[in-house]
Amino acid sequence: MKIGDSAELTRTFSRRDLLEYCELSGHDHDGESVPEPMIGALFSCLLGIELPGLGTNYLKQETRFRAGAIIGEPLTARVEITRLRPDKHLVDLATTCSRPDGSVVAGGRALVYVGDVAGNGDGG
Repeated sequence: MKIGDSAELTRTFSRRDLLEYCELSGHDHDGESVPEPMIGALFSCLLGIELPGLGTNYLKQETRFRAGAIIGEPLTARVEITRLRPDKHLVDLATTCSRPDGSVVAGGRALVYVGDVAGNGDGG
């Protein structure tokens, strides 16, 4: 891992996704917008699977939601390493979620613990 490394994924949430989320969470919803926790889950997916990857533990997450997202709208979540602290096994990352036109839906940062900051982040 190095500063500037990034990962991203694009997801389009469907009405079915929303209904399943509401059923699992007990969340009441208006029906057209994507709930903020579903957007936040995109960052969790990236951090736990892509960068840093397996063995990543959340310590802190700050997300500012700037605009709503609509069901059926493609959203691209991105994480980028902004700071490495190998002595403490910490990685700081910028987090953004945007629409196809580049407008930002949510942005912030994440601080994660990784067992092997200098290596591949697999916790070993």
